[in-house]
Amino acid sequence: MTKVTLTVNGRTMSGECEDRTLLVHFIREKLGLTGTHVGCDTTQCGACVIHMDGHSVKSCSILAVQASGSTITTIEGLAGQGELHPVQAAFKEHHGLQCGFCTPGMVMTAVDLINREGGHLTEETVRAGLEGNICRCTGYHNIVKAILAADAEIAGSRQAAE
Repeated sequence: MTKVTLTVNGRTMSGECEDRTLLVHFIREKLGLTGTHVGCDTTQCGACVIHMDGHSVKSCSILAVQASGSTITTIEGLAGQGELHPVQAAFKEHHGLQCGFCTPGMVMTAVDLINREGGHLTEETVRAGLEGNICRCTGYHNIVKAILAADAEIAGSRQAAE
């Protein structure tokens, strides 16, 4: 067993695991953060997307031991002080979810997309940015609408702060 230490949602957390343990399983089973979902274990669906050192990654594609020392943000760490992150609020407002299984991965991917391309998103760039995330319930229309709305809100907040 190997000891893995991560900074997760602002807190230092540790646990032991086998060297072959996927980061998604470590997060869910050792750290008890079940918002990150296990969909396919083959990097196809995107349900397991988290942020590692500031970038979105599929946590089923990384071993926990490889991530040791990293800073991780999961869906549980996105909201702040009891308020939804603007992307989470937009998903709620624009009905960007149905069953909710893919939603954590979609939201985490969207936040990274907005952080990288913020203020310049179009329907085409959002759809391209979501290519690694699968939703089996929708046609993605409301998901895209929610991300564009969140992008506009975040861009407006950034401009107001300047």
